[in-house]
Amino acid sequence: METEEVFGIKYAVGDVLSAVSTVLDKIGDLSGGYICFSNVFTVATAVDNSKYKEALNQSSFTFPDGAPIAKRLRRKGAVNARRIAGPDFMEALLGATADGRVRHFFYGSSESTLEKLVTNIRKKYPEINIVGKYSPPFRGLTPDEDREIIQTVNSAEADIVWIGLGAPKQEMFMYSHKGKIHGLMVGVGAGFDYQAGTVKRAPLWMQKCSLEWLHRLITDPARLFKRYLITNSKYIWYCLTKKDS
Repeated sequence: METEEVFGIKYAVGDVLSAVSTVLDKIGDLSGGYICFSNVFTVATAVDNSKYKEALNQSSFTFPDGAPIAKRLRRKGAVNARRIAGPDFMEALLGATADGRVRHFFYGSSESTLEKLVTNIRKKYPEINIVGKYSPPFRGLTPDEDREIIQTVNSAEADIVWIGLGAPKQEMFMYSHKGKIHGLMVGVGAGFDYQAGTVKRAPLWMQKCSLEWLHRLITDPARLFKRYLITNSKYIWYCLTKKDS
């Protein structure tokens, strides 16, 4: 896929369907790597944190999960750049592999959310091949726990390992486990909650109008107000003051 940079972050350019097609065509070669979805929040985080920027840039693909990012890519000449949201990619890839030809594993979130997620996906796609799930502790892993998790995931022999830890945690997890976890890791954050039905996604009209962030803010203001206020302001400031080579 064509690539272009925004503030030093390398983005793969396309749309959801081309992204899914590319990944499925290369799924064997991508084993051991990972995919990121980067929005305004992760851009602001990456500008301030070089290690996190490295994590985004060491991915097999980092897709623009945010209309402002896609718009900036188009302004830089990547005319085919479109928003590729993690939950949209997840839904499209699950649908494309509903025949069972790809093995799926889910890592992250709570056990109850994972149970609902797997139940809902199997109800929608009866033939889909789900080979495992794992809810990690909500804290840092000990070395022994980390080794056990790697063994658990790898023993399932998954082609796709969905990671639902939220940004920036999931990107750092995938970065530190590149080459250790077999299969292709895909960090989709809220995609787990949407598939499980524990969080309602914004209406389609809000998604099309680039207002999905507003819906999330309204539904979870205590957690997201500070995040959006700070990171959105930072992104605007960087757009005004930083050279985007």
